[in-house]
Amino acid sequence: MAESAPDATSDARPDATLAERAIQALGTVRDPETGRDVVALGWVADVQVRDRFVSLALSVPRARAAGLEPVRRVAEAAVAALPGVASATVVLTAHRGEAAAVASPAREPPAAQKARLLENARAIVAVASGKGGVGKSTTAVNLAVALARQGLKVGLLDADIYGPSLPRMLGLRGRAHAAGQMLNPMAAWGLKVMSIGFLVEEETPMIWRGPMVMGALEQMMGQTLWGPLDIMVVDMPPGTGDAQLTMAQRVPLTGAVIVSTPQDIALIDARRGIRMFERTNVPVLGIIENMSVFCCPNCGHRTEIFGAGGARREAVRLGVEFLGALPLDPAIRELSDAGQPVVQARPDSAEAALYASIAQRVWEKCLERIGRPAGPAIVVE
Repeated sequence: MAESAPDATSDARPDATLAERAIQALGTVRDPETGRDVVALGWVADVQVRDRFVSLALSVPRARAAGLEPVRRVAEAAVAALPGVASATVVLTAHRGEAAAVASPAREPPAAQKARLLENARAIVAVASGKGGVGKSTTAVNLAVALARQGLKVGLLDADIYGPSLPRMLGLRGRAHAAGQMLNPMAAWGLKVMSIGFLVEEETPMIWRGPMVMGALEQMMGQTLWGPLDIMVVDMPPGTGDAQLTMAQRVPLTGAVIVSTPQDIALIDARRGIRMFERTNVPVLGIIENMSVFCCPNCGHRTEIFGAGGARREAVRLGVEFLGALPLDPAIRELSDAGQPVVQARPDSAEAALYASIAQRVWEKCLERIGRPAGPAIVVE
């Protein structure tokens, strides 16, 4: 049984590279079912080393993936115990079973045919942008908190593997705790939250290729004890890459919300995001214009730093709903840095009212697609 990390340093060559020593360490980690080590089984894939940080994937048979979490933990501990390693991250990715691989050269079923994830959530909304720096994560956090304040059971998933920011924005510290082969989500401001930031140190760089990113994302979705949810808000990474495809193919998304600033260069990338969701048959619920105007806290003068009305005009042009405009406000930034979303910290402010109004409209559009509950409608005062 893989109960604890073995001492893997005694047989390591003194002149071996850190990657080589990591593989040697993994040679002591055994699969309890076959008794063979994970290297001999051919499970070790994509070993990445940067400075003193090691990350790798264990590509295991799909049918056994859920039961191999203890082996993953032992492998991670074995590599982390090596001299010179500051941090180690091991994720599970799944391939078709060994018997199937021998019996047939057929390819693994495409992602769209795999089991769906997050099916315990009535609605799942991806908050996305075509590029970074437009305030997408701040928007996702405040929308999620606003939905929770309206009485909904809300989950918040940080799908940005390379740059997880939700732990800091929610004021959460520490690691997610295991419950058998599952993980308990963290909790803050009425939300259930999961992020890769709860599994690795804050300054650990995620130097991963696509399969590792998709494996980590699928683990957070499928191996977290979310419980029944009214709505799951997913903070997507910028761009149109592996994480976006994984979400579109593996998750029954109710729709996507696009966040953009008014300027043309941001709108170009926002269009790419919209087109990607359209091609994967995910409805676009609407566009939010963030940083629409800056109001000086000293004199009250309003300045349209990034232009004006660009996202509204783009929504009209593309035939999607314009959900609202949010200001560029120093208080929103300061509270986010302090781990206190403005919707929670200043619920009576004009900014909180804007987020609440957009959140209510997003939920209404979700109900149009999933059907309304038997209970009373949610009304924002």
